[in-house]
Parts: sequence; C-alpha cells; structure tokens
Amino acid sequence: MISSKITGTGTFIPSIKKENTDFLNDEFLNSDGSIFNSNNDVIIDKFKAITGIEERRYAKDEYTTSDLAFFAAQKAIEDAKVNPEELDYIILAHNFGDVKKGTIQSDMLPSIATRVKFKLGIENPNCVAYDILFGCPGWVEGVIQAQAFIKAGIAKKCLVIGAETLSRVIDKYDRDSMIYSDGAGACIVEETIEKDSGILSHASQTFSKEEAYFLHFKGSYNQNEDKDIRYIKMFGRKIYEFALTNVPLAMKSALEKSGLNIDDVKKIFIHQANEKMDEAIIKRFFRLFKKPVPDGVMPMSIHKLGNSSVATVPTLLDLVIRGKIENQKVEKGDVIILASVGAGMNINAIVYKY
Repeated sequence: MISSKITGTGTFIPSIKKENTDFLNDEFLNSDGSIFNSNNDVIIDKFKAITGIEERRYAKDEYTTSDLAFFAAQKAIEDAKVNPEELDYIILAHNFGDVKKGTIQSDMLPSIATRVKFKLGIENPNCVAYDILFGCPGWVEGVIQAQAFIKAGIAKKCLVIGAETLSRVIDKYDRDSMIYSDGAGACIVEETIEKDSGILSHASQTFSKEEAYFLHFKGSYNQNEDKDIRYIKMFGRKIYEFALTNVPLAMKSALEKSGLNIDDVKKIFIHQANEKMDEAIIKRFFRLFKKPVPDGVMPMSIHKLGNSSVATVPTLLDLVIRGKIENQKVEKGDVIILASVGAGMNINAIVYKY
C-alpha cells in the first residue's frame, strides 16, 4: 500500500535576537488606548510566566517571508537528497505573504510558493506551486495535502514549507506583540512502500461560528495611529479555552484512526503558541486515556524562538531530529504526533511513525 514519509527537513532561524528586556521601554496600551497600571517589568515578567518566551527571532530588514521559505527549502531538499526538478508540488503555508520592512501592504502576487520555485530555479512546469492559508496549522495541513496527492497517485515528491514574518504585522502598543516571531521550516514528503511507517493517520477541523474571528486584523491600540493600518490581534483567553477543549480531541481522533495505543506515542510536536497552553493541552490529551504525561514527551522551542506561526512545528521537528534541543531525540520506529491550532479557527493532527 502506498504511503508517505518525510525524507528531509530544513529550517531557517533568523539571526536577529530580540529579548524580553528589549521591550522595557515600549509603551503598552489597553485595547481602548488607556495606559496599563503596571510597569513594563511587571508586564514582561507575567508574560514570561505564562508564555515561557524569553526571546524571539526577527528577520533581517532585507528578507521577506519568501526568502526565509527559500532558505529552509534549500536545506530540506539537500537533506532529502532529491532533485528539485523532480518535485511534483511545492505547498507553502503562510498568513501574510511578503511584507517588506517599513511597508504596510502584503504582497502575494505572484504566490509565495511560486516565488520559492523561482528562487530554487526549477524549470519543470509540472511542479505545481501554491499557497495555503490555514492559520498556524498551515504547515501540518500542507503535509496532509501532500500525503493525499501521493495516495491518489498524482505525486511522488512534495516540498512543504511553513514560513512567516510576524514581526512585520504586529502593533508595538499591544503587549501580545511580544509573542510573535519570524522563521521558516520545510520538509520533503515522498512516496514510500514501507509498511507501518510514515504518515499513519490525521485529523483536521475548522470551527467558524463564534470562533472564526478569535484571531483577526484590527487597528493599533494607540488611538493616534493611522486607522487604516491594521495589525494581527487575538482574543487570548478565548483561544486558550478553545484550544484546551478541542485540540486534545483532534489528537485523540487521529490516534484512534491509526490503530495505535497512547502508550505508543513517544513525542508530541505541538504548535509553539504558549507554554502554559501547550502543557495544558498535552495534560488534557493524556487524561482522555487516563494516563499521566510521560517525561519529555513534549519538546519545546518557544523559550528561545517565540511563536512563528506556521513555522513552529517544522522548525521544532527539524531541531529535535538534528539533536539541537537538549535531552530530546527521535529514533527509528518512534511514533510521534504533529499538532497545531490557529486562526480560522483551525485544528489538525498527524500520527507519524518515524
């Protein structure tokens, strides 16, 4: 039976490091424009306690999302040892396209995937390049789509990328801006005839009633700023409660479809959105099976890299595979889960045998 497996991974982690202390002199405001009662050092300490974020990475001024995506793609292609001309699909997950430093307009013409294909120098017109807008779970959904193409017999090799430069769309007066970062992660998904290996199952969902606008675009909290310039905004508490309720159920659904047992799961690579939220999700997931959370089951990169949206899961996976996260590794035969939640509100999960 034809299945799909990840044969190569690559990441691009921007070099500009922005630490929490770099926000000490910023002016944070409430959503109505009023001033916080707390000093910035208190705000930042509370932020660190909840999110776990100590620092994040921003792209250099001259780079855009498509540049970061290209850098990560190059590494994944090299790691998989594939000929780029043999790629059937380039699937690129992002949210805001190319936003150049100092501008306010998103550029998605041509698509970001097409730009990466151009940068890779691929001449084959049968290599189809397209973007996917699915919020933070975009890269995971791209892997699911690549598997579908392969199982349908219309593809053998796919490049899936998640890239974002959230630093270009944040409101500096909003304390939530400290969460976001830039980065890119990529993988090659290939056809395999190996039994009991690769992608075993998945689950995807979109909740679009009252949840649809939990993440949205809105003007600056500073009432004196240009009203026509909008930034990424979120209802943090609502997202937390939504994720805690629904993500464990999606992960459970995917695991049950695989036919495997909870005790088979060695690692869970979950979207790096908020440390406390991720910990709560994993605890709730194992509680569904009446099991305690195993030590070391959830690798984390958010402390140093922040929340880079679609890039967090592929970046985390690549870092662990390469032994770059202390006391974390995956070995041949390990069952892992890739899971994410984000704007839409969208949720997905993949059960994968390494």
